[in-house]
Amino acid sequence: MRKSIISWCVLFLLLSIITSAVILIFGKTNTLEFEFLENANPQISFENESGEIEVLEERTENNKYIIKIKSKKPGKVFFTFTNGNYEKSDMLYIHKSMIITRNTYFGNSNGAIIIPISLSIILIYTLYLLIKRYNYCIKDNLYQYTNIAYLGIILFMLFCTIDNFFSIINYNGLFDTINRIISSISEISMVLFPIALITFILVTISNINLIIKEGRSLRNLFGVFLGIFLCILTVLPDLLYSYLLKTQVIDIFNQKSIGPYLFSFFESFIHLTITYLECVLVGTIIIAIKSVKKKVEFNKDYMIILGCQIKKDGSLTPLLKGRVDRAIDFRNEQFEATRKDLIFIPSGGKGEDEIISEAEAIKKYLVEQGIKEENILKEDKSTNTFENINFSNKLIKDKDAKIAFSTTNYHILRAGLIATEQGLKLEGIGSKTKAYFWINAFIREFIGTLYAERKKHIIAFILILIFLSIMISITYFTNNI
Repeated sequence: MRKSIISWCVLFLLLSIITSAVILIFGKTNTLEFEFLENANPQISFENESGEIEVLEERTENNKYIIKIKSKKPGKVFFTFTNGNYEKSDMLYIHKSMIITRNTYFGNSNGAIIIPISLSIILIYTLYLLIKRYNYCIKDNLYQYTNIAYLGIILFMLFCTIDNFFSIINYNGLFDTINRIISSISEISMVLFPIALITFILVTISNINLIIKEGRSLRNLFGVFLGIFLCILTVLPDLLYSYLLKTQVIDIFNQKSIGPYLFSFFESFIHLTITYLECVLVGTIIIAIKSVKKKVEFNKDYMIILGCQIKKDGSLTPLLKGRVDRAIDFRNEQFEATRKDLIFIPSGGKGEDEIISEAEAIKKYLVEQGIKEENILKEDKSTNTFENINFSNKLIKDKDAKIAFSTTNYHILRAGLIATEQGLKLEGIGSKTKAYFWINAFIREFIGTLYAERKKHIIAFILILIFLSIMISITYFTNNI
């Protein structure tokens, strides 16, 4: 990780030097191109306000009238080009370094295309380092919050890289590129609001089903809260804009005041925040699906079966029966493939409304399915997933044993993350279940990722703030110079 950071810093420094050198070498001249009309007399006049330029060359080529100029004195030079009925006026800015920019202080200059190219190289290399780190972490242990965080950041960086690529194609100076980026960020809201609204509707329906089946709890309302939060964030800039129009607390139309730039900063930050959060949510979904799809090796010594609610008569609910059946199927597949048997560890204590412990109920079912009692090691003290894994692991004397756990498919990632918190590397298998469990599981792990990897996300948000601050500062400076 340290080597990656050093290599990134070296690349950034090298590209900064190259970019500065290219602009300093080529930026002292500029080429003005205009449409050339036949049978007309093209003319250009320069008015030196505080700066001064020298015309090096004038020519016509491919229906273009081309003028090459060179800086002589820092300041501003106003020019007017006429060709028949066509007239074009513009301003040239000559910097103290003698670099010539057109139209605005941070307008286009010769060699300035190196800026978005260098930025693209930095973004691509950053993506490469993130993907490399993500792949390493995935191979080390799939069940880590850091995997979700890295994947979410990778998706967000990919969005930024694609957007920057288009700035190379249509590059017309730093100021124009910044305005285009800010506009594209604002336009994201048009796409994000339907997504946020659909998310809100889906998770609300899912949570209603979950509450009906599982009862009311704060955990079962996570999805609704997230949907409401995304919807409010999406429409917040428009609500603020309407408020400012009515109250005029801040003049958002006067480009010489700070008002429009503060609003632009707020609006862009909100939209980038939503984009970032949705990238992390997508990352959560991808990792959860990978957890289910992961092929578990046939080399296991123990299989922990995570308990859940049993029926009043002590028999297994369909949800718990699915977990046990999946464990038995795995054992049979492993035995057929390798002739290696395993020990089942049914895990789960006795609830207040249960006549026997969940572990005892699972054990009875295992015996009914032909599993020998000597191949069952019961853990009947746990009350939650953390204790299921912790207490079951303490029953295993062989610290080099290969251990897996069986649960419901939506719960694999959650259980794996809890195992990782305890310093255990377990593999999980899952039984199928209803879709409404999935959506709430995604939301729960999404929130868990934001908290567990908060340092990474705080750094990402700080970088977003710095990026936006620089862009907005440049637009303010350019419009007020």
